[in-house]
Amino acid sequence: MLLQGGKKGKKAAAEKGKGGKGAGRLNGHHQENGMENMMLFEVVKLGRSAMQSVVDDWIESYKHDRDVALLDLINFFIQCSGCKGVVSGEMFRNMQNSEIIRRMTEEFDEDSGDYPLTIAGPQWKKFKSSFCEFIAVLVRQCQYSIIYDEYMMDTVISLLTGLSDSQVRAFRHTSTLAAMKLMTALVNVALNLSINMDNTQRQYEAERNKMVAKRANDRLELLLQKRKELQENQDEIENMMNAIFKGVFVHRYRDSIAEIRAICIEEIGVWMKLYSDAFLNDSYLKYVGWTMHDKQGEVRLKCLTALQGLYYNRELNARLELFTSRFKDRIVSMTLDKEYDVAVQAIKLLTLVLHSTDEVLSPEDCESVYHLVYSAHRPVAIAAGEFLFKKLFSQREPEEEGAPKRRGRQSPNANLIKTTVFFFLESELHEHAAYLVDSLWECGAELLKDWECMTSLLLDDPLPGEEALTDRQETALIEIMLCTVRQAAECHPPVGRGTGKRVMTAKEKKTQLDDRTRMTELFAVALPPLLAKYAVDAEKVTNLLQLPQFFDLEIYTTGRLEKHLESLLRQIREIVEKHTDTEVLEACSKTYHALCNEEFTIFNRVDIARSQLLDELVDKFNRLLEDFLQEGEDADEDDAYQVLSTLKRITAFHNAHDLSQWDLFTSNFKLLNTGIENGDMPEQMLHEKVSSDLVTLRKQMRAFCMMCQRYLTNVNTAVKEQAFTILCDVLLIFSHQMVSGGREHLEPLVYSPEDSLQSELLSFILNHVFIDQDDDTNSTDGQQDDEAGKIEALHKRRNLLAAYCKLIIYCVVEMKTGADIFKQYMRYYNDYGDIIKETMSKTRQIDKIQCAKTLILSLQQLFNEMLSELGHGFDRSSSAFCGIKELARRFSLTFGLDQVKTRDAIAMLHKDGIEFAFKEPSPQGEGSTPLNLAFLDILSEFSSKLMRQDKRTVHMYLERFMTFQMALQREDCWLPLISYRNSLQAGGDDDTMSVMSGYSSRGSSVRSKKTKPPAATAGTSAAKRNSEVWQQSMQTPVMMPSPHLTSTAMRDPKRGRDDSFMGVYPLPHDQQQSHQHAQHHQQTPQHHQTPMDYNSQVTWMLAQRQQEEARQQQERAMNYAKLRTNLQHAIRRGTGLMEEDEEPIVEDVMMSSEGRMDDLNEGMDFDTMDIDLPPSKNRRERSELKPDYFDPASIMDESVRNAASLTPYHIQPIT
Repeated sequence: MLLQGGKKGKKAAAEKGKGGKGAGRLNGHHQENGMENMMLFEVVKLGRSAMQSVVDDWIESYKHDRDVALLDLINFFIQCSGCKGVVSGEMFRNMQNSEIIRRMTEEFDEDSGDYPLTIAGPQWKKFKSSFCEFIAVLVRQCQYSIIYDEYMMDTVISLLTGLSDSQVRAFRHTSTLAAMKLMTALVNVALNLSINMDNTQRQYEAERNKMVAKRANDRLELLLQKRKELQENQDEIENMMNAIFKGVFVHRYRDSIAEIRAICIEEIGVWMKLYSDAFLNDSYLKYVGWTMHDKQGEVRLKCLTALQGLYYNRELNARLELFTSRFKDRIVSMTLDKEYDVAVQAIKLLTLVLHSTDEVLSPEDCESVYHLVYSAHRPVAIAAGEFLFKKLFSQREPEEEGAPKRRGRQSPNANLIKTTVFFFLESELHEHAAYLVDSLWECGAELLKDWECMTSLLLDDPLPGEEALTDRQETALIEIMLCTVRQAAECHPPVGRGTGKRVMTAKEKKTQLDDRTRMTELFAVALPPLLAKYAVDAEKVTNLLQLPQFFDLEIYTTGRLEKHLESLLRQIREIVEKHTDTEVLEACSKTYHALCNEEFTIFNRVDIARSQLLDELVDKFNRLLEDFLQEGEDADEDDAYQVLSTLKRITAFHNAHDLSQWDLFTSNFKLLNTGIENGDMPEQMLHEKVSSDLVTLRKQMRAFCMMCQRYLTNVNTAVKEQAFTILCDVLLIFSHQMVSGGREHLEPLVYSPEDSLQSELLSFILNHVFIDQDDDTNSTDGQQDDEAGKIEALHKRRNLLAAYCKLIIYCVVEMKTGADIFKQYMRYYNDYGDIIKETMSKTRQIDKIQCAKTLILSLQQLFNEMLSELGHGFDRSSSAFCGIKELARRFSLTFGLDQVKTRDAIAMLHKDGIEFAFKEPSPQGEGSTPLNLAFLDILSEFSSKLMRQDKRTVHMYLERFMTFQMALQREDCWLPLISYRNSLQAGGDDDTMSVMSGYSSRGSSVRSKKTKPPAATAGTSAAKRNSEVWQQSMQTPVMMPSPHLTSTAMRDPKRGRDDSFMGVYPLPHDQQQSHQHAQHHQQTPQHHQTPMDYNSQVTWMLAQRQQEEARQQQERAMNYAKLRTNLQHAIRRGTGLMEEDEEPIVEDVMMSSEGRMDDLNEGMDFDTMDIDLPPSKNRRERSELKPDYFDPASIMDESVRNAASLTPYHIQPIT
């Protein structure tokens, strides 16, 4: 076999090198081998362009002494793997490959997990490409001689095969990449050989077919000899490729490392594309099909890109029929892959399948792709849009040559636009027209920008025999038309799709200007008749009125379209007079605002028309309001409706225009005051009045705030919500922020809300925002409680919360009021989590310490609420307490990793927490725990955020609240104190304290609940000393730090404590007797009543603690050493290699074994099919496909398929 030949070559080379001179030269060269190899490795690492010259130099060295050159190449591969070991000449001559690899494995640096293929940084950025290029150039330069010498290639393949089966990831990864690139280079060689064989065969046939007199026998012999040599070379290449495929690919395509699996799949795709006659059959396609179920997205991605290269070539479609039928369903399901990149490539692959044959994909398959045009992820939507465009719009009516181009309704695009409308309506996602247009924009922009055809479909009568559009279809067409105009004018995707605006190229800018000019010229003429036709349809008019916002207004003057402008203004005025719908009126207001641009000459014309309209509306309103107020209780519903409809029109203009010259404040305030006095004002009228002009409101701002505050208690929810929103906006506008930027003259207008107003605003939030979904019955005002109503109600509540949080962020209200907001973070995380988290972030930027005090205050409030509900004897494993701990953990995570920046804030947080824990002494006496002591368990969640020196400070501060006997308590009720003190130990593992404290809480529930002996002493420090103590300088703590919880947890839960129990460290016998005596008489010595031998007692216990800590540290070191040894043995044992045709892996397990480390030169007994390069087409025909390769037994079983199933992502709707 191939690799046996390599062994013979080694032996022959060794014999060739016998003799003193040869051996000395080899050894002498080996002394310089490090420098030579380093030069080769450095060239590849630096990515120099002179790769061919480097390879040529190596070839010359190989021709001079192939053993030395091969040794350089072997060490090059070893060094490229990141191994610092060197293969010596003696090792190369006398050791098997498996022994060499094992020796290199022992010399590998295990401390570093990086190697050249994975090291980050600019120095290694191009290493992989240079490494692959070196292998390709090496084979290309050796393809005519050296690779057939049965030595060089045999040695390299044998080495790479052995390395690819190594337990060391660096060896396995690097050698697999090298072997796969080597295989690709050999495929190119085989392809060239096949071409040369075909050419030689044709020349031979041509010469043989000549007449005998003209036939050159010597030429025939040369051609036969050449064909024989080419056939022998092809057999050699087949042998090499078989060795690589069986020895590397069939094992590594299911390696535990995703990068290695991806390399294999990527390269087999290259082989099938380059040499389809040999590799494009089901024997190799099955590996790609199986690997499409891989658990890693990058591997699935390589499968799809490999298949795209095959389906792109229509000539290969016949060979892919069986594969397509077998794996089509899997490809379709991958369009919903959780990795967006995989989903995009799956859709592109289906587009190529659709392009090659239209019969493979069923309607159900297509529909599963259609709906992805509404995906929030833009690349997925763009790919789905291309698929949709090819499927629905590829069949166009051919236009006759020489015939005039049809336009408008007779345009070829007319039916395609109708098809778009039909698709949009059938998808039942009517609010997503912008997404549909954006999805189709890149592939169908020409169709979508045929606005002339769209307006013709809306305005012109249908042709004979043509079916007219229905009202619903016309509405959809207008909406799509508006979205296309917006897309062309703004040149960026709709909201919710895309990462932001990008810089446009010069070509894109020119296209944008051309589109705006063309749309303005068209719609300036077509818009007035469209508005006239659909004047009574609110939905259509609302969309049509948005078109002028995207016009190039200069066209009205340069194109002499002033008369069309007059017609447009006339139509808008009539619409304002006809409609009272808020959306229609706001659309009219925005249109006036867009047209009233002082930069253009049409400004005066539009401004006059707007002023005339507002004059009439204001005069009418004042007249109707006066009559309405005079009638008082006698006013009927018609009078109220007239006032309300006029007020709605004015309010719509108030949102976009400056109405201060019309002095609307007086009438508005009069109407609101009447509503307060009479209490029977219509709800909608009050709602509109609260939204009055803020510019005029400054003069009566304080009176207005009082008015709104009184409306917070209104019966109607909509009025209360509007009053709350206005109050928040006014307070923010007239806060201290308004004097910044050199506006000190506005100081008299600054208004700070009184405590009563702050309290009322907070109560409003708590009563109207933090409520359950089912309890929100008022926000829909009796409407049907459907899903849309719930979403709308949630949107309103989010706006109310955001308005109040802005008051906190800008310090309009006291920051401590945020505690009532922050404590709802976990409970309402899905609804308001983003708002609350952003508020915490902003407040921390303003004042870190005050923010920390607010966070701990929120936890204290929750703790007090839990105590009032469960009582002081609550179980620390209860859901309420665990919920507070989880909230504390979340709060801790928001402080980030920079302990220096948050140092003061975290310290202050612990200070407040400690004071709170010892604030309330137990009513049962000083021998019992303080009522809030369990709060220390919550506070320990923040211990990991303390710096080491601050932990000692906090520990010292904690001990000021403790007596000596408190440190000796070990009952379950004292576990919060124990765990918190442990979390403050400077040498402890900060990262595990939260977990340990959680375990202690759970462990307390399973301990014995029997009566425990009374504590020796208990007590708390006076709170009046807290502030002074915190400011004192650091001193050595007097109290002995408690041991870790392990000693407590290891105690038998059913065994009661002895009376002599004092803690983990035992006392001397005489001290135990004195302690028992103190217990017997129930004495409670205070801190200042320390016994005479107190200092010696503490000194002895500190010494005992140091000895215990040293012993524990030694035990941990020994246990770690044992664990590391066992782990290494387990890794070396490994798991067995998978059989070659088993399913792709779905577990992250190493697929190598020590048994495969044996020298692969000894033999390769594989069951995998041999690579059989196709013969010359003149010699024999190609074999048929074998459908049994896709037998169900060869495919993944259901359990593996379920384990490898992918979680589909969900399309995000536009909210």
